[in-house]
Amino acid sequence: MELRAEELKKAVRQQVVNAIDYTKDISDEEMYELIDKEIIRRTRSLMMSVDDRKSLRMQIFHSIRKLDILQQLVDDCTVTEIMINGTENIFIERNGSIRKFEGAFESKEKLEDVVQQIVAGCNRVVNESSPIVDARLSNGSRVNIVLNPVALNGPIITIRRFPEKPITMDRLIALGSISEYLRDYLSVLVKAGYNIFISGGTGSGKTTFLNALSDFIPKDLRVITVEDNAELQITGVPNLVRLESRNANVEGCREITIRDLIKSSLRMRPDWLIVGEVRGGECVDMLQAMNTGHMAMSTGHSNSAKDMLYRIETMSLMGMGELPLPAVRGQISAGIDIIVHLGRFRDKSRKVVEICELEKELDSMGKITLNPLFRFEEDRDSIASGLAGFEGERIKGTWREVGELKDRQKLVAAGLDLPAKRG
Repeated sequence: MELRAEELKKAVRQQVVNAIDYTKDISDEEMYELIDKEIIRRTRSLMMSVDDRKSLRMQIFHSIRKLDILQQLVDDCTVTEIMINGTENIFIERNGSIRKFEGAFESKEKLEDVVQQIVAGCNRVVNESSPIVDARLSNGSRVNIVLNPVALNGPIITIRRFPEKPITMDRLIALGSISEYLRDYLSVLVKAGYNIFISGGTGSGKTTFLNALSDFIPKDLRVITVEDNAELQITGVPNLVRLESRNANVEGCREITIRDLIKSSLRMRPDWLIVGEVRGGECVDMLQAMNTGHMAMSTGHSNSAKDMLYRIETMSLMGMGELPLPAVRGQISAGIDIIVHLGRFRDKSRKVVEICELEKELDSMGKITLNPLFRFEEDRDSIASGLAGFEGERIKGTWREVGELKDRQKLVAAGLDLPAKRG
């Protein structure tokens, strides 16, 4: 029966494609009319329920106008990640759990058509000579595509879906990702103009946290965002400029990198510069902005706040060339004020793991010193059970204050005080 349904779908789709008048634009309503007409003609003698006909209608429409079987997953707000490993193996993440999706593409050619449809929608190019590309869907989802010959079992598509409405700090508190006191603490630091770097592993919620943190920026300031793929959902800022990098293409358009955008943004009179993520030499330009009177925030991948420092050093050396390491470290310690490190725990929850201050003076060995301010400590009962995340249990713990902010010059200049300590 399933084979029969698939054959029917292919036959109806082919007839509809043949009936399309390509000399004029066909609206979605007209497309549905063509599909309905052909479905009625072919299923008149079949025992087919109304729901089955509706499902067939939608599948055919998606295969012609949308992203084929991916469309239902893209439209499902409970699906946070879609992983396509060739035509047969599709996996989805829902509620932090990954499972295989039953559907599959009818052919490799159809999957390749979907790939080209995705990249064309955001003016990107992907082919055998340039087999890797980052793109985004119309709903803001992040897309990474890898083709043959790099992906041996490709095409490979990875789609990261972001919430339709930005997640606020209050929502993060409700999810147990941060405490009310830490929210108030970070709010004061942002309003005072402290440069903040958010670190964490893959899927730890860096972009979400950056988006929520940016909501504390005073609304009367000029904010410029720089991203590889536009993902940030900053709201309520009238004077907002959004910049996105661009790959070179066959039409002769040259590549515009994150470094190009940061350099250009500094001529746009930014009060706050928000760089979605730094991965390489653009780290230098971000530090230059931080060290020349601009307030900035960014994110980066690392396993801890200390590891993030080493990565920033490495990325800076990639962009600065022969500059001595002590000079690089001086730029980092002078530019970045605070590192907020996020983690993903075994119960799939995402939390602030630690908040550290970068001391402005290098130590006797010429290294940057971190001053830990807060650290998440898991309750002993939660550790002892070891079952959090496996039997519906949630990790419990508290954020303990382990140090005090030393550099308060920006607080004084802004006329602000840190929130009173809570017992």
